[in-house]
Amino acid sequence: MPTYTALTLVPDEMNAKALGEAMERLDPEPAGVGVFEMEDGSGLWEIGGYFTEAPDEAGLALLAATFSARPFTVSELPEIDWVDKVRRELAPVEAGRFFLYGSHDADKVPADCVPLLVDAAMAFGTGHHGTTKGCLVAFDRLLTAGVAPTTVADIGCGTAVLAMAAASALPVVPIASDIDEVAVDVAEANVALNGLAGRVICLEATGFDHPRIEGAAPYDLIFANILKGPLIDLAPAMASHSSAGGHVILSGILNPQAEEVVSAYRQNGYDVVETDVIGDWTTLTMRLA
Repeated sequence: MPTYTALTLVPDEMNAKALGEAMERLDPEPAGVGVFEMEDGSGLWEIGGYFTEAPDEAGLALLAATFSARPFTVSELPEIDWVDKVRRELAPVEAGRFFLYGSHDADKVPADCVPLLVDAAMAFGTGHHGTTKGCLVAFDRLLTAGVAPTTVADIGCGTAVLAMAAASALPVVPIASDIDEVAVDVAEANVALNGLAGRVICLEATGFDHPRIEGAAPYDLIFANILKGPLIDLAPAMASHSSAGGHVILSGILNPQAEEVVSAYRQNGYDVVETDVIGDWTTLTMRLA
């Protein structure tokens, strides 16, 4: 049975979110709608709908005109077992002492590593993206240098790979939070899959806005693998929730955006410890003076 996607770009957040809500009222209605800020620094927002029936292209054209969007691109998707495809294409990833793998590669786990299992059905944040791998490489470097944080937070945790890495490598109980309820559910399932139930606290929260996150502060180490805009907005809160001499590991930063993020954090008392570049992405390790 064929399925379909409909994608467009909108120049501002307000119209993007309004268009996403309006798409949900289409007939036939989409099975899902996503609204995302582009990561290329353009300021554009991408809106996508997934349909199990051919979408109403006239209705989409009307919505595009109403919300200042570009014309929708409608595509018919081939019938593919996406989980099986991901399993075939995602090889294990080594990031310092950490080894990320799917259950189909369980026989490849080395004896002398910290294993982190993320199955293909939960592939966002597996470490195959340069941002996640960059954070793990940076964390491994801190551990090798003798840094031993006792309080850890993973803000915007996705599948909680970074929080799980901390819980596996250190005698800590990290807090892993995400703004998205589904991401928190996936994080909790992933934590259980790795035998870390009770070792990672998963919460739904925007930034640091949660009583348990506030109550556990200050943090010796904060991971934030999100996007440039939210990272810059969070800089003052990062500083107020970091311990003196505490580290932050920041990613989700395109290489040309790195200096802007560095500037925002320097203004809030941080110094750059290390910069890692993997492909198009920069990971920053910074320390609060």
